[in-house]
Amino acid sequence: MSSATPAEVLAQRRHLILNRDIGGFVDLFAPDAVIEGPFTGPPGTPMRLEGREAIREYSRRVMASPLQLEEFEVVELYQTQDPEVVIVEMRTKGTMTTTGRSFVATSIQILRIREGQIVLFRDFADSRVLEGVIREARPESLR
Repeated sequence: MSSATPAEVLAQRRHLILNRDIGGFVDLFAPDAVIEGPFTGPPGTPMRLEGREAIREYSRRVMASPLQLEEFEVVELYQTQDPEVVIVEMRTKGTMTTTGRSFVATSIQILRIREGQIVLFRDFADSRVLEGVIREARPESLR
């Protein structure tokens, strides 16, 4: 049982993601955590992950991809009336290493953080940014 605040959990998440620490990142999630991306993302992106092991497998694939994250910034953090639920405005900057193209993606995230662990994470991102970057990285024959 951790007494970490949502802001502390989010700061840990940022540090772990930027340092490509998959194990530490996944450990921020409860064993039965759920990640939802209600909007369709780039091809192959699941709309729902259930459980820490599914999150671990997906995180490994993302970290092995040519997307290199350089900044992962909490622009605003809003506390709701429910002390476990926060709403986060995020800005993510990165580069597609295969093409050198930089990108900036914004999203709204809703998280339920209980006893220092993320139990629900909903990401409302503008997937068009990543779709464009990924499409450029694909060989012409696969577009």
